[in-house]
Amino acid sequence: MGNLFGRKRRSRVTEQDRAVLQQRDKLRQYQKRLSLGLERERALARQLLRDGKKEKAMLLLKKKRYQEQLLDKTENQISNLERMVQDIEFTQIEMKVIEGLKIGNECLNKMHQVMSIEEVERIIGETQDAVEYQRQIDELLAGSLTEEDEDAILEELNAITQEQLELPEVPSEPLPEKIPEASPVKNRPKAELVAAS
Repeated sequence: MGNLFGRKRRSRVTEQDRAVLQQRDKLRQYQKRLSLGLERERALARQLLRDGKKEKAMLLLKKKRYQEQLLDKTENQISNLERMVQDIEFTQIEMKVIEGLKIGNECLNKMHQVMSIEEVERIIGETQDAVEYQRQIDELLAGSLTEEDEDAILEELNAITQEQLELPEVPSEPLPEKIPEASPVKNRPKAELVAAS
């Protein structure tokens, strides 16, 4: 079930990363051994003091002090390794950005080769010429209408406008003030009246 979708997943951990991480892990193991040894030596120094062997206890505490210094150095080395891993990751990101910029720059250069400034100016000039030509055609068409044609167009426009504005006539008789009440028999349908009788 490891290859569910048929694609192997590429690990983002490089050989360099593995080497650095292995070094870090070895240093951590060494640090752990030193810490355990320090605890044993402290307990042994106490025992030697109880037994009256002060010289041996002193020698053991010197050894313990040296190992504590080694432990501090190990911690610094681990921090340096972790910082190095971060620097490597950041440098890899920078390299990808630079590669992307390089590809983008090459693409822009190719586009600039295909379309030079002169080509753009020529296209703009042709577009302006085409617009001017169309304007001249529009003026010729507008100017070719006679005065009679323009009058006919205005009349047709007025007729369309009047069709849209024609409203029904308003009645001239006044409306009754009160509506007479209808009797219930008058409002009933004929079928009901026949059935009731």
